[in-house]
Amino acid sequence: MQKPLTFLSSLALAAAVALPVAAQDEPGVDTVVATVNDTEITLGHMLVARVTLPQQYQQLPDDVLFKGILDQLVQQTALADSFTGELPPRVTLSIENETRSLTAGEAIEGVMAEDVSDEELQAAYDAQYKDAEPEQEFNASHILVETKEEADAIKAELDGGADFAEIAKEKSTGPSGPGGGSLGWFGPGMMVPAFEEAVAGMEAGSVSDPVETQFGWHVIKLNETRTAEAPALEDVREELETQVRQTKVQDAIESLTEAAEVDRSAAEGIDPTVLKNTEWLN
Repeated sequence: MQKPLTFLSSLALAAAVALPVAAQDEPGVDTVVATVNDTEITLGHMLVARVTLPQQYQQLPDDVLFKGILDQLVQQTALADSFTGELPPRVTLSIENETRSLTAGEAIEGVMAEDVSDEELQAAYDAQYKDAEPEQEFNASHILVETKEEADAIKAELDGGADFAEIAKEKSTGPSGPGGGSLGWFGPGMMVPAFEEAVAGMEAGSVSDPVETQFGWHVIKLNETRTAEAPALEDVREELETQVRQTKVQDAIESLTEAAEVDRSAAEGIDPTVLKNTEWLN
């Protein structure tokens, strides 16, 4: 007896089979594409099957996917019809968990879809930026070498009037070397601590003594400093809207859970190791 085709084998065969002509002019989610015994398979079933496929399969040609998914659903339906007896707990419990999870997800989507008012947006902006301390930002360049001796020699050259950018292009081992050692603008936390500490103690236009980090030895030039201004609300609108929606979701979860009649007393005294008893699911 031949074994049922797997999804992959169905797709392989489908590549050589032409896509059947659509039976209806305006297909929709309820359009029936096949029947197996008395069970209808719809385009909706096929759509759900497609979006849950791994990404590499979703990139296959449409005709291959159509035939492969339909074959898979037909085979699954025929196999399901052949099953007799009671489903094991692992199946019935999985169905219950999946239903619970998907339904909860829809409830979350409903909250996420709610409009964010201008007042909520302004409140989120004020909470994040209104009283925030202005941050100092730095524009610096560096020359990175492997040893302190090399760094000392470079510092001496620079003290003697050598051009920083030209020395960086010639001798820096870091990726910024070809650009004259320029690191552009950066703020607190964007550089390793030793480097950031050195820059914070410098004056614009000065060149540091050699500074050691895990990357090697740096000779740093601080080009400019500036005080970072808070971004305009419009520049962070999308980020703030997401933040407000996420807060609403968390508030809804907490509120609904508190309002529900929850009794956890039956779980008291149960040894947590019982969750290892997977044989109960058979």
